[in-house]
Amino acid sequence: MTTNSTPVDYGRLIVRGDDRSGIVSAVSAVLARHGANIVSLDQASGDAAAGRFFQRTVFHLEDLSAKLDSLQGELDDTLGRDLALDFQLVEAKRSKRVAVLVSKADHCLLDLLWRQRRGEVRMKIPMVISNHADLGDDVRGFDIPFFHVPVEKGNKDVAEKEQLSLLKGNVDLVVLARYMQVLSGDFLEEVGVPVINIHHSFLPAFMGAGPYQKAKERGVKLVGATAHYVTEDLDEGPIIEQDVIRVSHGDSAADLQRKGADVERAVLSRAVSWHCDDRVIRDGNSTVVF
Repeated sequence: MTTNSTPVDYGRLIVRGDDRSGIVSAVSAVLARHGANIVSLDQASGDAAAGRFFQRTVFHLEDLSAKLDSLQGELDDTLGRDLALDFQLVEAKRSKRVAVLVSKADHCLLDLLWRQRRGEVRMKIPMVISNHADLGDDVRGFDIPFFHVPVEKGNKDVAEKEQLSLLKGNVDLVVLARYMQVLSGDFLEEVGVPVINIHHSFLPAFMGAGPYQKAKERGVKLVGATAHYVTEDLDEGPIIEQDVIRVSHGDSAADLQRKGADVERAVLSRAVSWHCDDRVIRDGNSTVVF
């Protein structure tokens, strides 16, 4: 069964806040009063005495769309006002709209497009934006609009304004699938949705050009990748997923790059899938992944 086969009338309730007695009971009671049946419930607490609380609840409620406002209202009162918790209520059937930004490397982009087409990730990709024209034909082969927005040296703000005109109000998530430009703080603030990036885990030890050659010269035994949310601090945002693969002295720099690309594809697809299924809860510069 593919990810996109989730039945209608399923909802997700994501809760985050300071831990205290009675949260699980309060969530269950509200859902029960509205006739919802809890299908799964995952929760975690950083410290039973004075920690942070996180919970992801999946439930079934017949005619959920019609009852959503009423349920939202009682959750506002019980969780938001009485317990001072942050929460998000979503319909599971509504796929997130995911824009992909890319430069010239195609491995992460094509993997996401392929997984969307197969229904392996619950998302819709309404557009791909690139600062190079190289991948246009590949993207259009998936019947997805491709926008070429060049980034001229010294005029990045012009390109970002054009990107924002395409993105704002039209997407729920932006994914940097090896997009080789640093986004400005103004862009991150104005786009209004989370941004996920993928990079090789050599950072910061092998920064700059030719990281795999530098890694080869140092005789590394592992290569890997990290997917994280983007903040103004370059590559310092909350980590969603990481993975590594062993390599040996016999591997060339090209071998390291090929193996690294395999890990990048897998790590990014998992991170995007988890985000689209509301499994990732951000808390400061950290995440909880259910």
